[in-house]
Parts: sequence; structure tokens; C-alpha cells
Amino acid sequence: MISSDPPFSTAGDETEPYPNATTNACKLCTPLGACLAFRGIEGAVPFLHGSQGCATYIRRYLISHFREPMDIAASNFSESSAVFGGGANLKTGLANVLRQYQPKLIGLATTCLSETIGEDVPGHLNDFAGSPEGAQNETPIVPVSTASFRGTHVDGFHDAVKALVQSLAKGTPESFPGHAPIAVLPGMVSAADLREIKRIAREFGVPLTLLPDYSETLDGPSWADYEKLPTGGTPVAAIRALPRSRAMIECGRTLAYRGSTAATVAKDKHGVEIHRIGLPIGLRETDALIRLLSSLSGRPVPHSLKLERGRLLDSWVDGHKYVFEKRAIVYGEEDLVVGLASLLAEIGIIPILCASGGKSGRLGDAILSAAPSLKGRCEIRSGVDFAEISSRGAELRPDFLIGSSKGYSLARKLGIPLIRCGFPIHDRIGGQRVLHVGYAGAQQLFDSITNALLERKQADSAIGYSYL
Repeated sequence: MISSDPPFSTAGDETEPYPNATTNACKLCTPLGACLAFRGIEGAVPFLHGSQGCATYIRRYLISHFREPMDIAASNFSESSAVFGGGANLKTGLANVLRQYQPKLIGLATTCLSETIGEDVPGHLNDFAGSPEGAQNETPIVPVSTASFRGTHVDGFHDAVKALVQSLAKGTPESFPGHAPIAVLPGMVSAADLREIKRIAREFGVPLTLLPDYSETLDGPSWADYEKLPTGGTPVAAIRALPRSRAMIECGRTLAYRGSTAATVAKDKHGVEIHRIGLPIGLRETDALIRLLSSLSGRPVPHSLKLERGRLLDSWVDGHKYVFEKRAIVYGEEDLVVGLASLLAEIGIIPILCASGGKSGRLGDAILSAAPSLKGRCEIRSGVDFAEISSRGAELRPDFLIGSSKGYSLARKLGIPLIRCGFPIHDRIGGQRVLHVGYAGAQQLFDSITNALLERKQADSAIGYSYL
């Protein structure tokens, strides 16, 4: 049962909610995020230490969004595994995956079941290394703890990226001769976003290591024949060579509050220079990335990017009268909500409710840091579900929603547009191609929001089409 009168905080005064149960959570399970991160490594196979049902659930969610094949191995817990442990299943499963796929990496994530019964994964891996199959294995196996009862899909994503850096990055800059790249850890963004970040880096002419990179593995061309391991992804060798990076950029304003992340590991263990910025959504956050790349590369901002920025501002001048003072509800994973709230504030829209299933406790601080003008103008809720968002949404009377397709029922109930972005998008084609980042992403989001508002205005008008 949901509390009938939960406390609602305002920006800068975030309060922990106290629901008694979750109804339609505004988050997904932790190992899902880990599987997505591992899918962005070249030749990698995600492997769940747990039940077959967990792997099936995650495959279903990722396939429905990306519309691509998604193999996830599992140790296939049975009743006896839940009682006596799944070590034997894990070793058999690893041997099968190595034999059948010949992967370049296995990303091993735990599940709620294996975490609850206290599985000793490092011990199992040591046992496997001493077995005949394991003794001959040279494929790295990267374990990560991802119990869903203590996190969200985004926590699993970031923990997996951190585990990759901890396990694979070795040596000193002198160990890896050659031109030092800039490493970018973009966070959980779309395949189109990953391609856009790579394009922007190419504009500055700097080599880039993107970790992870599922822009091809989960959004590639059709195959003539089925491929067990799709092409693309961050090479394992590039992760090993991260200590030679001239700098590492980690995106995510709430992530920056964490004490230990992949970037801090690279800094503490290898002395890599790190920069922690927000997701580059909207004008200011994109400007921050562009300035940083210009500084790190030692090159001026390319004319092509200046033109993109100019066209974006011109479109905002053209369309400001349609969006000014409109009211929106923003929901999703925390750093995405921060980026979208910042964009909405820039174009004159008030994000009257910013909600997330995440519980970093930093959502309010991050939003105000990215968009100080929102102080006192929006409610910020962490750890909420869609029952709470719906209840508050009916009272706030927004003009539109912006977030994943899981907000469809509320948008339908309120009779307002839903701007689909983030993850998951199951009820439309192209979720993996929704562009959020960069000037181009801000342009697409602005056009989508403005046109959705114009469409609703026409639909509600007795005249219909007219000059607007």
C-alpha cells in the first residue's frame, strides 16, 4: 500500500519518501545494467550467476528496446542450487560458454538469488581456474556484484564499468607506447548517443576510447547469417591500455558524488587525470563537454560545431512562444532526469516534478547544480514508483511527460503527450536511435517537444490546422 500523503520535497530540500510497497517501479534490475555494459565490450558474453528466469527477463527487456539479438548466459540455478550453492553450475556454464562462443571476455554478474544465499563468486572462479577447462582459459572473466535489492539498473551499469577498469586496466603509461587517447565514460545512454560522442571527438581529431560502446553491438546492420558475437564494442586491449589515457571524462552529475567509480579507480591506481561532468544534454552541459575536449585536445572548437550550436539557438528563438512556461513531469534514471531538467529550464519549460527510482540522495543537488534557476520551482522525488508519480501528476496537471515508455499509462490517463526518451522504449520503434546528447540531441528533443505540444493544440482546437 502506498502512503496516502507522502512527503514531497522541493529543489534543494530533498526528502526520502516512505512507501510501504512498490507499484510499477521507476527503475529496472541491477544486473540488467551490468549486462548492457558488458554488451558494449568487443567479443564479450554477459553471464548471470542465477536463475534462467533472470536472464530471460533481461533479454526480453533489452531486445524489446534495441530490436537486436541479445545472448545472456546463465548458471541456471535449480532448487538444489538455491540450497547447496551454484558453484558447480557456474563452472559448467563458464566451460560451455568458452567452448561454444570463444569470447574475448565474460562479464559475470550476480543476481538477487546468488547474492541472498551468499555465493562465494571469487572462490568459485578460483576453483574454475584450477579445473582442466579453466587451466587452459586465457579469456578474462570480470565479476561484478549486482544484487537488485540494493540498486537500480544504472547502479549495475556503473558497477560493471568500474569492475572492467579494476580488472583489466594494468601497467603504466610507459607500458603502452603510441598516441594517448582521451577516454570517455558516457554512462547509460542510447546507441545514437554513443555514435554522437564519437563524432564530436572526431571533430577535434583526438583518438577516443569509449567505455562501453554498444553503438554497433546493439544497433548494427542486418546479418546474412547469424553471428554469435556481433562486431563492435570497446576492445579489451583498449581497456587494458587505459592507464596511458591523457585524460578520462566521466559523465553523470549524481555519479560524480560517488566516492568510488571507474574514473576514481583510474586516477587512484594509475594516476589518470579525470574530469567528471554531467550528461551532455542541453546547451550548457554540451558546452561543458565541448570546452573540455577543446582544452584536452589543444584545438579550437571546430566551425561545424559552432554552426550546430547556432542553429540550435536559432530554433529556440523560433519556437520559444510555443514552449514558454509549459509544465512537464520528468522521470527516469537520475542523471538522465538531471540532463532533461537542465534542457527544459533552458528552453523556458518548468519541470514541475522530477522523479526517479534511484536513491543516490543527490538528485536535488545535481539538478540545482545543472539548472540553478529551478530552485523552488520544482518538486524532486527520489526512490519513487509510478503509482506515486501518477498520483502527483493528476494534481500537478502537467502539459506533457518526458521519459521512457513506462509513462504511457499516465499520459493516456491525463490526455497529454509523452515524449519518449531514455530506457526502455518498448511501444515505439527506434528507442536505441533516440538522440539525447550534444547540440544535435538538444535539437531533436526540442523539435519533438515543440511539435508534440503543437499537435495537442491542434487536436484540442475546433479549427484544427491554422497558422501557429
